[in-house]
Amino acid sequence: MEQNKQSTDQETLRETIRSSYAAIATGLQSSCCSTGCQVDPQRLALSVGYDASNLALVPDGANMGLSCGNPVAMAALQEGQTVLDLGSGGGFDVFQAGVQVGKNGRVIGVDMTPEMLSKARNNIKRYQEHSGLDNVEFRLGEIEHLPVADTSIDVVLSNCVINLSPDKAQVWKEIFRVLKPGGAVAVSDLALLKPLPKGIRNMAEALVGCVAGALLVEETKTLLEQVGFSSIELTPKPDYVRHMQSWNNSLYATIAQALPPGRELADYVISLSIAAQK
Repeated sequence: MEQNKQSTDQETLRETIRSSYAAIATGLQSSCCSTGCQVDPQRLALSVGYDASNLALVPDGANMGLSCGNPVAMAALQEGQTVLDLGSGGGFDVFQAGVQVGKNGRVIGVDMTPEMLSKARNNIKRYQEHSGLDNVEFRLGEIEHLPVADTSIDVVLSNCVINLSPDKAQVWKEIFRVLKPGGAVAVSDLALLKPLPKGIRNMAEALVGCVAGALLVEETKTLLEQVGFSSIELTPKPDYVRHMQSWNNSLYATIAQALPPGRELADYVISLSIAAQK
């Protein structure tokens, strides 16, 4: 009975996230995982480390302001590699990775939201025109059950997506499964320095905004170790949260108001760069 309830809760959670990101893809909702966000996607991308020259190569509409770091730069991709991007959205990181792996490489984006998938696929033609490359594809699927063959991927990327999964242990098992021996992980996600107050974890808008689903840094490390990853490097980056607060993002403002007196969101939440090897 308890297992059935957990399964139902997880599916309800996925549907909440899927609906919200469908609204983002179709322009019915703001591009920052919640309503009322006024952050310019280009400004946000530059603030988390993307290069202006690389951004100029990204098809219009692929950057929807959903990043909390730059896993593409962290991965230091090489010509000819096969890359997988979890929660690929409109293709923002996929298209940048495609340029780096070149004509002999391949980049696969996986997303569970059909509207996002459609947006990304519609961007492929413009990517091909700008880059001269035909080396990217997008697949519909959940990151807990990747539509990708075993030991077929050199590098797995993800940008502020794993937080959203109700079963993060299963996500990391899937990442390990699809990686080749010696394959690498380059992930940007939100993480906690200390537990969030209960009221905030229960806020639906915080969940969809990638905050309420965040794990403690130590919990993330434990998950990777349990799956079998080595050379694990976790690098906290607090500037992302501070930027979002300073830009009066409504999600972050709402959460900040619910914190105990004298506390700020950056005391709890950071962007975390996650690097590891199989």
